[in-house]
Amino acid sequence: MEPLARRNVLKLRGDRVEWIEDVVAAEMPLTVMVGGEELATILCSPIDLEDLVLGFLASEGLVRTMKDVRSISIDEARGVSYVELAHPPALDFRALHRRTYGSCCGRGRAQFYFQSDLKTAKYAVSEVVLTADDVQAIMRVFRQRSMLFKQTGGVHNAALVTKEGILLMRSDIGRHNALDKLYGAWLKQPFALSDKAIAFSGRLSSEVVLKVAKIGVGLIISKSAPTALGLSLAEALNITVVGFARGEEMNVYTHPERIFLPERPSAGRSSQLEIERQR
Repeated sequence: MEPLARRNVLKLRGDRVEWIEDVVAAEMPLTVMVGGEELATILCSPIDLEDLVLGFLASEGLVRTMKDVRSISIDEARGVSYVELAHPPALDFRALHRRTYGSCCGRGRAQFYFQSDLKTAKYAVSEVVLTADDVQAIMRVFRQRSMLFKQTGGVHNAALVTKEGILLMRSDIGRHNALDKLYGAWLKQPFALSDKAIAFSGRLSSEVVLKVAKIGVGLIISKSAPTALGLSLAEALNITVVGFARGEEMNVYTHPERIFLPERPSAGRSSQLEIERQR
């Protein structure tokens, strides 16, 4: 199945009305079966489906490495993924998605969590430091590489990046799915994440921050806004959140020590030393 479809639409431009062929993002339901039992149905873009399933399972705490997966197959025509785990856990699907209160990895304020989040969210141990110029360059390349978005305007993108460029990138109609696909692609060929960041196109909600924590990355950059709960979790999980990264502007919301700012007293900007003193 293609990630986009063509439709005839009635286009209005001022007083002008015409029929044109437009491109829209494709969408499909994918049911994930684990050991013969239905775990979830995900509405997603019909590309990189194996990555999506692997990342979703890892995010739910059912998979940590590819050694945990005995087999995985995708029946795209039926919209079903069949997974057999090497060491099948005793699954309680109701408990898997039950809300509970807990402290964030023993740090910070109590927040809402799924029980699976308490098991899989990691306190970030990150060595990454980027300059403001690095962030701008990353987001510039990120936008240029977002080809499916350029075609349809209907998908989100997520990428593992360094200041040298993009290492992995995945797209989906769902922002959470884009991150799960990124996680799954990384699981297939893992590499060190301590010096990596994530570039992202969507809102930085608490669920997005938790997924970043589960992947194990300490810095996320987005063109969009964060939420208050997302920032509280980022503070507790030692994750740097950069939002509204557009052109030369950006907001650094949490753990600003990972964004190196050159001293520009005339521009009224704080130096890195000043930021450290304020913390």
